[in-house]
Amino acid sequence: MSKIAASFFFIALVFFYACNSSFTPKPTGYFKIDFPSKKYQLFQEPGYPYSFEYPVYARITKDSTFFGETTENPWWINIDFPQFSGRIYISYKQIGAQNNFDTLIRDAFTLTGKHTSKAYSIDDSLLVNPYNVEGVFFKVGGDVATANQFFLTDSSRHFLRGALYFDATPNEDSLNIVNQFLMEDVKHLINSFTWRKQP
Repeated sequence: MSKIAASFFFIALVFFYACNSSFTPKPTGYFKIDFPSKKYQLFQEPGYPYSFEYPVYARITKDSTFFGETTENPWWINIDFPQFSGRIYISYKQIGAQNNFDTLIRDAFTLTGKHTSKAYSIDDSLLVNPYNVEGVFFKVGGDVATANQFFLTDSSRHFLRGALYFDATPNEDSLNIVNQFLMEDVKHLINSFTWRKQP
């Protein structure tokens, strides 16, 4: 038997054997994430027009710039979750001549609507917490930068907007478990939120 014939026979044998073997594709997997226990602390800094509870595994930093510009007041903050590369951006505006209430509401819906090219759904729901703080919660479905957004207001003086972002490529499947975990914290923040009288 020549070398060419032997090679052909060997390749054919491997091919027929491979066709008869069973192959099971492995599903895509993600790293196991160890979640900390839920425990909260109070954010009640002097001079701030609001207070709320946030997780002990998060840290709050003052946000002093907005797209390179100075924020319009000193009460903008970020709630960072270093373990999950997540952040809740909190912006605050005083309702008045410069910030018309109807315009603030429209802007909140417009900002959420910017996800329509990637989202397969945008659900909004009215909310009222135990301290009679009212607002709207947005749940955006799909591979979007922020799937959870909200705003809180008293309709006359205060308007606060929050959005949970991740420092990662938007992928609904891979972020889902972390999103669900942090959503409990977002809901706790909203339910514990109160407006404070300023001096």
